[in-house]
Amino acid sequence: MPESQNIEWKEKWKDDYLKWICGFANAQGGVLYIGKNDNGDVVGVDNAKKLLEDLPNKIKNAIGIVSEVNLNEYEDKEYIEINVMSHPFPVSCYGKYYVRSGSTNQLLTGASLDSFMLRKQGVTWDSVPVPYVTDKDLSDEAVKHFIKNAVEPFPKK
Repeated sequence: MPESQNIEWKEKWKDDYLKWICGFANAQGGVLYIGKNDNGDVVGVDNAKKLLEDLPNKIKNAIGIVSEVNLNEYEDKEYIEINVMSHPFPVSCYGKYYVRSGSTNQLLTGASLDSFMLRKQGVTWDSVPVPYVTDKDLSDEAVKHFIKNAVEPFPKK
């Protein structure tokens, strides 16, 4: 089984992988395995018991979520399984937002971050108020034009 939208394998733990956990939480959720190679074969991890104790706190402190962290064994080799649920609200890792896309982890910036934040809040760009603009700033002509086009969006030929 190859790495995918919901599965990532790493041979050893690096704190940089907190970004992957954040990415899973902002997408469909997923599982991060520590102690498996790129083929998904168990290679084991030396410090598995320490990771089992440390990782829940690292995840909570960096991302603010709680994930299930399990110690597994296969052919006398220990590996860690981190199950990450999809979260309905945006989560960040040290203030930056990541999302899982295919078998990659993407840092969200600019328009993609704006779109992500709106989608997570269940709103669209056209429902967001524009600062310092009120209904008094709209001309009667502009409102009439909008209403006409809203009722009849495509001119008849």
